[in-house]
Amino acid sequence: MIQGGVGPFGLLTLAFKGLEVYTAIFFRVFKSLHKHVVLMCSDQNRSSLNPTNDKTTYDTFVDVNLIHGELSLITLIDHSVVESFGAMGKNCITVRVYPTLAVDDNAHLYAFNCGTEKVEVTRLAAWSMKKAQIN
Repeated sequence: MIQGGVGPFGLLTLAFKGLEVYTAIFFRVFKSLHKHVVLMCSDQNRSSLNPTNDKTTYDTFVDVNLIHGELSLITLIDHSVVESFGAMGKNCITVRVYPTLAVDDNAHLYAFNCGTEKVEVTRLAAWSMKKAQIN
């Protein structure tokens, strides 16, 4: 990732502890003359050690007013699905990944900021779902 002023910053999902594999969900903020332009990305480039898996990076421009400096990200993670909602659900990126090392208890979540400007995480919550009981 190329370092900028504001970002990239976000989450490394389905990450193995040594960061050999992870799926990055992140924002980049670009300053234009009259407003900020926000790009939300889902990068599968490091999501698997298997070279035949899809390694596409998906992105979308998020229409958000950063006057208060707040940006929301909700990410739902399953065994092989990472679904992210930016700006309170205005934008959504869903990817299917096949992590080779970050499976079950070896799957971790990390917050990161590669930008030169400070980014504050004001709220972070995580839940684990119970296994489905099918009768």
